[in-house]
Amino acid sequence: MSATPTSLADLLAEADSAGHDHAATEKNKGLQHIHNHATGSIVWFPTWKKFRETTDWNDAVEGVAEDFRSGTAPVEEWAAKFLADDLAELLKRAAAAGDANTFVQENLTHHLTRTWAVGDAVAKETGKDLPTGSTTAAIFAGYPYDVYAQDGGVFATTLWNDIIDARRNQALADEAARKALKPVSRKALKNAARKAARR
Repeated sequence: MSATPTSLADLLAEADSAGHDHAATEKNKGLQHIHNHATGSIVWFPTWKKFRETTDWNDAVEGVAEDFRSGTAPVEEWAAKFLADDLAELLKRAAAAGDANTFVQENLTHHLTRTWAVGDAVAKETGKDLPTGSTTAAIFAGYPYDVYAQDGGVFATTLWNDIIDARRNQALADEAARKALKPVSRKALKNAARKAARR
């Protein structure tokens, strides 16, 4: 742990106010970022290592641990199901969001840190070392993202793209359904009958 832990919100606010020297901010603060070109903003998020140094980490890990202590399933089974359900719910909400770019900006960091907190809580509860990504923890065996690669950067960028795609895919599915239900005009039916008669 860092000698002077700070809150994640404070770290992100400092990064937002640091101007455009992103490389220095990432190096000095232990953060990473993604440019949200659609909104013209930058989304900062901590590395999984930096998250462990914040005051939010212990609260998040303890909150998760309390949840699975109150359940009946084994810890790792509970955690794997929670992660799958949590991701499915996030993508469902993303698909229904009016603006995918705003949605990803508002939800990405929270989802990353909660996922890391689940992994850390399971490790603490089962007496194992905290995950580092060098081996895949059992709870992440069926998870579609590598949550620790490049200090969490791979997780963030892949999830970002999937959130944006969820909204786009939903729009395409809605359009296809709308076209399928569109009533066929009498003129179109007559034209189709004429074409069929000529064959």
